[in-house]
Amino acid sequence: MSHPRKVVAQVNVSIDGYSAGSPDDGMGGMAFLQEHASHEQMSTYFEGVWRGADTAVVGRTNYEGFAGFWPPVAEDPDASPRDRDLATWLCTVEKLVFSRTLDKVEWQNSRLATQDPAAEIRGLKNTPGRDILVLNSASIIRQLLSAELIDELRISLLPATLGGGLRLFEGNPPYSTWHLGGVATLTTGAVILHYQRP
Repeated sequence: MSHPRKVVAQVNVSIDGYSAGSPDDGMGGMAFLQEHASHEQMSTYFEGVWRGADTAVVGRTNYEGFAGFWPPVAEDPDASPRDRDLATWLCTVEKLVFSRTLDKVEWQNSRLATQDPAAEIRGLKNTPGRDILVLNSASIIRQLLSAELIDELRISLLPATLGGGLRLFEGNPPYSTWHLGGVATLTTGAVILHYQRP
């Protein structure tokens, strides 16, 4: 008997609750992540997450950022083996892209969503495969939480305050409770919290 696929949401959050700062802050508002994302501990932890997934879910901003950065890394002999592996995974994995402005996506194995996030993910959960990984897209995560479709939350809490930007939780998310699956503390000061739906 087959079981529904797990939906895992991975998101980076500042200690004042933002998953991205102002675009003027650099790297599309993600400059606060750079020190941590390139750290060996973070890379090792994240590898344990993405290797379990065969579908990646992204919004337009992340899609364009990833498509512009990662393909050359997959071919770069000077990149670390772990970065090349991640780049290869990002290039080859099925990518579901949510966007109100894009009318096509050209990065290999990408497709534009034709329904809202809840409908798309509900359909994907009942197809054969491994985990469905939502990559740092706060608006998608919020909608999937409201629809009770996220099975695991992996929140990287980063030691920075941004003072503005894109909040992970806008408004009033619905009430839900979670079990703590694990905690990892990085030497950069970041804390990674792993929550599982009961």
